Amino acid sequence: MASGEGRRNHHTLVPLAALISREMKTEKMEKPTVRCGNAAQSRKGEDYFLIKTDCQRVPGSPSSTFSAFAIFDGHNGNAAAIYTKENLLNHVLGALPRGLGRDEWLQALPRALVAGFVKTDKEFQSRGETSGTTATFVIVDGWTVTVASVGDSRCILDTQGGAVSTLTVDHRLEENIEERERVTASGGEVGRLSIVGGAEIGPLRCWPGGLCLSRSIGDMDVGEFIVPIPYVKQVKLSRAGGRLIIASDGIWDALSSDMAAKSCRGLPAELAARQVVKEALRTRGLKDDTTCVVVDIIPPDAPEQPSTPPKKQSRLRALFRKKSRDSVSKLSKKLSAVGIVEELFEEGSAMLAERLGTEEPTGQSTTGIFMCAVCQVDLAPSEGISVHAGSIFSTSAKPWQGPFLCSDCRNKKDAMEGKRPSGVKVA
Repeated sequence: MASGEGRRNHHTLVPLAALISREMKTEKMEKPTVRCGNAAQSRKGEDYFLIKTDCQRVPGSPSSTFSAFAIFDGHNGNAAAIYTKENLLNHVLGALPRGLGRDEWLQALPRALVAGFVKTDKEFQSRGETSGTTATFVIVDGWTVTVASVGDSRCILDTQGGAVSTLTVDHRLEENIEERERVTASGGEVGRLSIVGGAEIGPLRCWPGGLCLSRSIGDMDVGEFIVPIPYVKQVKLSRAGGRLIIASDGIWDALSSDMAAKSCRGLPAELAARQVVKEALRTRGLKDDTTCVVVDIIPPDAPEQPSTPPKKQSRLRALFRKKSRDSVSKLSKKLSAVGIVEELFEEGSAMLAERLGTEEPTGQSTTGIFMCAVCQVDLAPSEGISVHAGSIFSTSAKPWQGPFLCSDCRNKKDAMEGKRPSGVKVA
């Protein structure tokens, strides 16, 4: 690895008091209120969720508070889902440079999410367990929403005016042609389950292993071409706010995104989550673990939502309130006209070199030694290997440029690209 000073990315350590002062000056005073709720019905006991609303970019600074939400839908056991729930957030935060202001922190977040997902996968696989999990991981900081996902758990956004958008991509081999091509190019086999007589049944799967997904955390028995590199999308909401519905495929196999959003409009978050689960069970029955987290991002001047569903009105009472309804409808149309969601970032490449970029994400550690961009271990200047070294997919980056990887993470990268078999053995 190159050791020249000109290629090192020095970050001046900023005193904590200065960081807090900076946060207070730059943070918008009118932050939205974040309210959330969750509901679940279990069949196999492999769904897990995360709700953490008291995270801080700067320790000790309430103005730097952000929230994290996630759904983990396990398969072949619950070990991967539990491990990911317990470790993913810390791995993502550990990949973020210190001393960043809010805007810089949000810009660095997509790359840190990639590093955190890969590190979580690498550490779980080192345990020798064959379980796997989807992961849909959401960070809400003010009006900015950042979503990272692998697998087929989904996150949708329902904004003012009734516009529903999907913030994730389903990594199902049956539905994603690009992912099928990537898996086969990396050495995997894609096909349906064959039964006696040669007939093929069920969805497309990856062999060996028979997994229907092309991306997940864990699943070491399937092959490294089932990658943990997430699709990441970052958006900024308008001041009208919005509602996030994060759920496992037990919901999405029963309801479309529009159906899920419409089924719970007008309800507070806790009741909304229950209603979505109830509607999914009514439509399809309990055929899989069914888990839903609803997150409301509410403008500071918005009226309080009722704690119970609105009662049905009589026809006469409804007639007297027609004028009021018409006024509300006109107001909704005006709000929807300005309820534009600004897309800040979107990337779904499965190539680690493309996702980590050409800059050193953390520069030097506090000991003055380089750090691996994925697992954050200290590296001597002669130990690291550029993420771009030997890459045929990076035409602009130079192999002596950072970010750098330790030898284990470099082997992991090569295995995900089909350049070498995984060195991890199944227990």
